[in-house]
Amino acid sequence: MTASAPMRVTLKLATSLDGRIALANGQSQWITGPEARAEVHRMRAAHDALLTGIGTVLADDPQMTARPEGSPAARQPQRIVLDSQLRLPVFSEILTGDAVWVFHTGGARSDLENVELFETEADDEGRVSFSSVMQTLASKGIESVMIEAGAEIAGAAIRSGCVTRIEWFRAPKLIGAEGRACIAGLGLEELGLAPTFNRISVRTCGADLWETYQKG
Repeated sequence: MTASAPMRVTLKLATSLDGRIALANGQSQWITGPEARAEVHRMRAAHDALLTGIGTVLADDPQMTARPEGSPAARQPQRIVLDSQLRLPVFSEILTGDAVWVFHTGGARSDLENVELFETEADDEGRVSFSSVMQTLASKGIESVMIEAGAEIAGAAIRSGCVTRIEWFRAPKLIGAEGRACIAGLGLEELGLAPTFNRISVRTCGADLWETYQKG
């Protein structure tokens, strides 16, 4: 029997030059330019699933669909929300279109429509266990996932060891230390334990820099 290929997990980051995703007050639209956003839509269409967190849904109310220019009938990835306490608003934009998979740690909601709920174990901080989510997705036949989320989800993904690729768009702007970081704490006590990725390409994308990293 042939072993199945490992899941391809892409973390997409869109930041300032100093790695910030928003101002301290949460303002984030738009850090990167239209060319970078167009590339992101093409990436979405190339993945089986698109994953975000409830924080992003509450802050930005995104559709999380693939809308690449020139491809009105682009394949739509399965949209996934990590929402440990089931706080998803019933009128969220993400709930339009195909059904959304929502991972949570317990409880029930009877007012949510167009969703499929998955109860999963919690991590040490009471959030949805990222590793458990990946196991469930693999069992559902998902072979590639693109992560577009805030620092907490990005950090959890890195800590889980599942991220195989990083697509990083950097705008030529500086926000400073008071801005919001793109990746939450990783709990490192030794530099040698830092997750390492190999940079495989660097190119310009409009006014932005687009870097691609592969897991080392």
